[in-house]
Amino acid sequence: MGKVKANDTIRVHYTGKLTDGQVFDSSLERDPLEVTLGQGALIPGFEKGLIDMQVNENKTITIPKEEAYGEVREELFQKVNKSDLPEEINPEVGMGLVATRPDGSEQQLRVVDVKEEHIVIDANHPLAGQDLIFDLTLVEIK
Repeated sequence: MGKVKANDTIRVHYTGKLTDGQVFDSSLERDPLEVTLGQGALIPGFEKGLIDMQVNENKTITIPKEEAYGEVREELFQKVNKSDLPEEINPEVGMGLVATRPDGSEQQLRVVDVKEEHIVIDANHPLAGQDLIFDLTLVEIK
């Protein structure tokens, strides 16, 4: 039976948890994740954890933040004047916002502070600064 190697297309079930045990994502209630390795679609530590797995193998991996979404970067926090927001938005801490970049792509943002004249948004990935734990079950190597 073969093992996963670089550039394979695989199907895997996963449950992602924080180090305190909180589950942040899981494929168990839907189809397994199908992905071709080596194309940058996965965080590096997740992809590295799949290498050498066999079909039906279960494995738990711990991914340090450096191989996941990195450290929280202070330069990704930004003040935005409330007057620059669409009128219908009433910002609250924790609220998600979407900004459209000049190239038309979208960026997910989170409101982290609300002041009288401005808000502070965070463009870091929500899992930045976190070590992650994944329970993996390899379903198929295509």
